[in-house]
Amino acid sequence: MLALPLSAAGRSLTGINIVGPSNAEPAPRPPSPAMYQLDIILKKGNNLAIRDRTGTSDPYVKFKIAGKEVFRSKTIHKNLNPVWDDRISLHVETLRDPLYVKVFDYDFGLQDDFMGSAYLYLESLEHQRTLDVTLDLKDPQYPEHNLGSLELAITLTPKEVDVRDAYQSLRLSDVHRKAQLWRGIVSISLIEGHSLKPMDANGLSDPYVKFRMGHQKYKSKTIPKTLNPQWREQFDFHLYDEQGGYVDITVWDKDAGKKDDFMGRCTIDLSLLSKEHTHKLDLPLEEGEGVLVLLVTLTASAAVSISDLSVNMLDDPNERHQIMQRYSLWRSLHNLKDVGVVQVKVIRAEGLMAADVTGKSDPFCVVELSNDRLQTHTVYKNLNPEWNKVFTFNVKDIHSVLEVTVYDEDRDRSADFLGKVAIPLLNIQNGERKAYALKSKELTGPTKGVIFLEIDVIFNAVKAGLRTLIPIEQKYIEEEPRVSKQLLLRNFNRVRRCIMFLINTGCYINSCFEWDSPQRSVCAFVLFVIFVWNFELYMIPLTLLLPLAWNYILIASGKDTRQDVQAVEDLLEDEDEDFDKDDKDSERKGFMNKLYAIQDVCISVQNALDEVASYGERIKNTFNWTVPFLSWLAIVSLGVATIIIYFIPLRYIVLAWGVNKFTKKLRDPYTIDNNELLDFLSRVPSDVQVVQYRELKVDPNPSPNKRKKNNPG
Repeated sequence: MLALPLSAAGRSLTGINIVGPSNAEPAPRPPSPAMYQLDIILKKGNNLAIRDRTGTSDPYVKFKIAGKEVFRSKTIHKNLNPVWDDRISLHVETLRDPLYVKVFDYDFGLQDDFMGSAYLYLESLEHQRTLDVTLDLKDPQYPEHNLGSLELAITLTPKEVDVRDAYQSLRLSDVHRKAQLWRGIVSISLIEGHSLKPMDANGLSDPYVKFRMGHQKYKSKTIPKTLNPQWREQFDFHLYDEQGGYVDITVWDKDAGKKDDFMGRCTIDLSLLSKEHTHKLDLPLEEGEGVLVLLVTLTASAAVSISDLSVNMLDDPNERHQIMQRYSLWRSLHNLKDVGVVQVKVIRAEGLMAADVTGKSDPFCVVELSNDRLQTHTVYKNLNPEWNKVFTFNVKDIHSVLEVTVYDEDRDRSADFLGKVAIPLLNIQNGERKAYALKSKELTGPTKGVIFLEIDVIFNAVKAGLRTLIPIEQKYIEEEPRVSKQLLLRNFNRVRRCIMFLINTGCYINSCFEWDSPQRSVCAFVLFVIFVWNFELYMIPLTLLLPLAWNYILIASGKDTRQDVQAVEDLLEDEDEDFDKDDKDSERKGFMNKLYAIQDVCISVQNALDEVASYGERIKNTFNWTVPFLSWLAIVSLGVATIIIYFIPLRYIVLAWGVNKFTKKLRDPYTIDNNELLDFLSRVPSDVQVVQYRELKVDPNPSPNKRKKNNPG
C-alpha cells in the first residue's frame, strides 16, 4: 500500500489531521513495519505519439501503484518531446506491485486520448542508488506500434519505521487531499496583461487565464478582442505547505468552434514571497509573448479545525463568550473579512445504502463550506456509522451553503456517493441536534439514509451585510461543463415562467385600461394621477418597499405568499435518471465529441438561460422573504436610499457618483470592479436552489419498498 505523495504531486504531510478508524468496528491490521521510499524524477519524453489534428499532442503522465493514482504531471502543450523535470517522493509498503505509467493527450472539454503505457517493476531496482531508466511506451491492443519513450531517474531507499508510524502512513493513503488542514491563504488578484501574442486573423486575441496549485484550479473570464486585457479578478488558494509551493499559470485564446490556442505560461514560486504582505508581480510569459500583472498576498490562517466531540470550543462557556464578544456589534468595523464562525458536529448516520457486495459500506463524511473541505475518518463495514467529530470553519460569507456528503471508501477506485445535504448558513438553528434526510448527488430527490448534525453559527450582522455587497467567492474548477438537453429544457422552462409572470403583470395593468373591473380601474386611475402629479425621485425606492412590507405582513399573519415550488420539484425529480440516460447516449453518439462549435454554442445558451432565469427568480425571492436576512437588508438599503434622495438634491447625488467613478482608478489603480446590486442578488437563492436546500421529512419507519430508487452516483 502507498502513502500520499510528499512533493510535486501533492503537499507536505505537515498539517494533516490524522484520524484513526472508529471503535464501532474492528480496525484493519497494521502493516509490516518494513517501508520503502521511492524517489522519482520524471525527466522528459521522446518521440511521443501524435493525437491532435495539428500533428502534435498535449501530453501529461500518470503514475499508479496497486490500482491507485499517486501522481499526475503538468501538461506540456503542443510538444512531442516534452520536458517535465518533475520530482515525486512516495512511501511504498511492498515491492510486489509495479509502478504503472500511463501517458495521455489533454483535450479541453473532451475525453483525453491514450498515448501509451509501461510498467516499472520495483523488485528489480537496486537499493540506495539512483538509476536512469528509459520506459518504452506501448498500447496493449497494438503492441507492435512504437509510441515513444519516457526518461526517469529512480531511487529506492529502505526505511525502518515503527508499527504506529507505518500504520499512519498507510491510513494517509486513503485520506483524500481535501481532508488536509491548510496553513494559510494565497490571494491572487489578476490585474491585467500587456502586449500578449496575437492569435486570431484580425491581429488580436480573446485571452483568459487558468490558475493551478495542486488540485486547486481557477479560470478567469474571457476578455474579447484585445492584446492588453483588463481582468481585475481575485482568486484564493489554500496553502498546505508552510515552505510555500508553486502556482502554475497558463494563458489561452478563446476560439469558438475549435480548440483554444495556447498563448504562454508562467509560474509563481511562493517560497520567495514574504507573508502578510502584498507583492506586485510582472510575470513574462514563457512559450509566448507579453506580461501578466498580478497582486499576490500570503496570509496565515487558523480558519479550520477538526476535533473529537468531547473537545470543542463552543461548549466551553468562556470560549463561547470570547467568540460572542469577537463578533459583537461593537467590533463591526474590525477585520471586515472575518464575518463569523460555524461549528459542525457530525454525530452519526443511520440506514445508509449498501455499496459493497457484502451488503455493507465503508462510510466517511466530507464537510464543505465554499472552498473549505474537511472529512471524518472511515467507519468500516457499517450502515449506521458514528463519527462524533467537530469541524470548525471561519465564515467569510454568511450566504454560503454548508454541504455534507457521505461517501463509501473503496480501496482500488474512487469513493462511491451515498448521499448529500445542503444547508444554507442562514437556515441553521443554533445548537439543535437534527436528523437530515440524505439527497441524491444533484440534490433533486431523496436517497437512502439520514445523518445527524448539530450546527452552531455565530456571526456579525453588520459585517455580513457589508460582505453581501462585494463579489462572491468563486468555486474551484472541478470539471468542464457538458452539454445536457435536460439542463437546456429546465432552464428554458424557468425563463418561460419568469416571462409569463411579466406577461401576466402586463395583462393585469392592461385590464385597468380596459375597465374590465370598474372599481379596480377607478382606483388605478386615482393612484396614477396622484403619483404623477406628486412624483419625486425618492418615491422609487419607497415604491419598492411597499411589496416587501405587504408580503411580510401576510407572512406574519400566517398567509405565506411565497410561490409554491412544487413545479420546480416536478421539473427536477427525474433529473438523476435523465443524466444517466445522457451518459449512455453520449457513449453511443461519440461523434458529438468532435463537434466543438455545437458544444460551445449549446453550453453558452444553456448558461445564459440559467443566468437569466436565476436573476429573475432571485429578484422575486427577495421580495417574497425567501431569505429574511436579505429582505431585511433590502429594507434597510431602500430606506436609506429613500432618506438620501429625499433630503439631498438629485444633481448632487449624480455628481458624487460621477466623481467617484471617474477617480476610482486614480485612487486605486488595482481596484477590482464590482456591481453591488448584482453581488446582492447573487446571494439570493433561485427557485432551484430553494428546492435543493429544502430539508426532507424524515420517515420514522422507512420502508425499502416505498423508497424511490435513486442512482447513488
